[in-house]
Amino acid sequence: MVTRLIFVVLSCMLLGHAESIRPIIFMHGIIAAPDEANALKGFVEEAFPGTKVTAIDAFNHLQSVVPMWTQVNTIKEMVREEMVNSPEGVNLICFSQGGLICRGLLSVLPHNVNNFISVSSPQAGQYGDTMYLKYFFPNYLKQNVYKLFYSDLGQQWSIANYWHDPHQEGLYTQYNNFLAALDNDTASTNITQYKSNFLRLKKLIMIGGPDDGVITPWQSSHFGFYDANETVVPMKAQKFYQQDSFGLKTLDDRGDVITHIVPGIQHTHWMKTRMVFEKYIRGWLTD
Repeated sequence: MVTRLIFVVLSCMLLGHAESIRPIIFMHGIIAAPDEANALKGFVEEAFPGTKVTAIDAFNHLQSVVPMWTQVNTIKEMVREEMVNSPEGVNLICFSQGGLICRGLLSVLPHNVNNFISVSSPQAGQYGDTMYLKYFFPNYLKQNVYKLFYSDLGQQWSIANYWHDPHQEGLYTQYNNFLAALDNDTASTNITQYKSNFLRLKKLIMIGGPDDGVITPWQSSHFGFYDANETVVPMKAQKFYQQDSFGLKTLDDRGDVITHIVPGIQHTHWMKTRMVFEKYIRGWLTD
């Protein structure tokens, strides 16, 4: 009898704990698919049984290179339904390019996202000779790919929508139609809406590290980026932060911007490394 009572009490505690965790929406990275969340789903189920994890099933594999606005405008209808069905709010966990898609969603939607966990995402842009650049554009290096990317034709590639050549700022602001718009580098007519929606967030948690090997500079995962000398300028010295262009400074002044620097993790290992989940993600799912 006593054993049964203990079992019932523990079961109720576990169920109550699970119900207190907001549903999670996951957005995969470039050249990936919803199964990129498989390990995450396992970690969440062990930690918080019964928690719903929705991995966005859209723009998978090679389709992930279509323009970022195309992806955002399609996915927003998918997540809007999830948000309506979750009046208590949701948490976003978004990886790599997916982190920028989620930032687009947070800008265009009057959302109910509680915490946005951005995992190794080039939030301030990308500028590096990575395996992805070499795979898709073998005839270009980072020094000259701007000739393609900063054109109407080049902007048809998702990578070009967040490619930020620090030596070509004029062309970047002229042609980049996604990241530059979100940062208000192009005096976007929608920036008031973007900023208001972005500030609906409770917290922004950014995870990245020096051994990533893909995000370049890796500090872009924390809104740092190169200057014209390719010296990394930290988030708080960036123009978009100092001018509070889209609400990042306001969020930080509230104490709601958190950065985690995690060494020793290569890019493709972030979402399947238990230590990353246990130490840098799990705690933000109950906050």
